[in-house]
Parts: sequence; C-alpha cells; structure tokens
Amino acid sequence: MKKFLVITQIIYALSFLAWIFIWLMSFMVFDQGIALWNSLFFLVITIYPIVVVVCSALGWFQRNRRRKLAAVLNLVPMLWIIPFVVFLLTSW
Repeated sequence: MKKFLVITQIIYALSFLAWIFIWLMSFMVFDQGIALWNSLFFLVITIYPIVVVVCSALGWFQRNRRRKLAAVLNLVPMLWIIPFVVFLLTSW
C-alpha cells in the first residue's frame, strides 16, 4: 500500500508542473466575459491542488484501517489527470 501511495504522490507532484501552466492559461476563458460555464471551468482547474492535498492526506490516514477506501481516495485526483492525458493523446 505504501508503494501505491508513494507512486501516486510522485505522479501528482509531477502533474503540478503542468497544472501551473494550464491554470495560468485558464484565465483566458474570461476573455469573452464572465459566464457560468467559464467560471465553473476555471473553478474546476483551480481546485485541483486542494483536491490533491486533501485526498492524499485522507489516503495516508486511512491506509492502515481501510485499505480500499485509502486507494479510492488517493485516486480521486486522477479525475483531472486522465482526461488531460487523453486530450493530449487524441489531439495529435
């Protein structure tokens, strides 16, 4: 379980490099004005580091008592990473 948690933490740490660039670029959604969908898109991108920290901490706290819950909690930030990777792979 520790290996799984450490590997996913390394993936999340590396993803922060891409997140910074994407977050800075996401301000451009407001070029056409402020709308609900623009704000939601920006919010989803902005909360990524908060989700990573909270889910990682909860995963580490639960690793001894509830292993499956710890794994699921630790994989929640993948909901941001997997669509990004799929988009990159399909846009070439």
